[in-house]
Amino acid sequence: MGDASEHRYLVALGSNRRVQGLGAPRAVLAGAVAALAQSGWEVEAVARVIDSAPVGPSLRRYANGAAIIAGDRAPLAALASLQAIERAFGRDRRGQRWRSRTLDLDIVLWSGGTWYGPRLAIPHPLFRQRDFVLRPAAQIAPDWRDPVSGLTLRQLAARAVRRR
Repeated sequence: MGDASEHRYLVALGSNRRVQGLGAPRAVLAGAVAALAQSGWEVEAVARVIDSAPVGPSLRRYANGAAIIAGDRAPLAALASLQAIERAFGRDRRGQRWRSRTLDLDIVLWSGGTWYGPRLAIPHPLFRQRDFVLRPAAQIAPDWRDPVSGLTLRQLAARAVRRR
């Protein structure tokens, strides 16, 4: 890690819709990783993409992954950066909550531990219950600890597999 103002974030990536010019959801995730780098983030690690069943009413399966990114952005600035990338990929946050989406970028953990604000909570409130987040995250950051439970991502992913 560079200077003291640099932050590292574990970001969950998801897509279950094609994006014109990119292709199917797996290609969307590859494009999102490239967009992160183009937006000034240092992409330190990227997990293999997995397929998962949708949460909620969407019928389309998801492509899910994770990335570790680093930069000098504090949590709300990081959130704004990720949401700008989502919008560039056609993400519309209006309407039904669990509908299909072109791109979803969620901050799961960060190097600063916990952070709670008006539009963002870190760690992500639901990540411990989501196998499709934990499996890719554990691939690239198995020893990162959840600051709330104290468990590593490897331990949380093993628990999620047992619940399946």
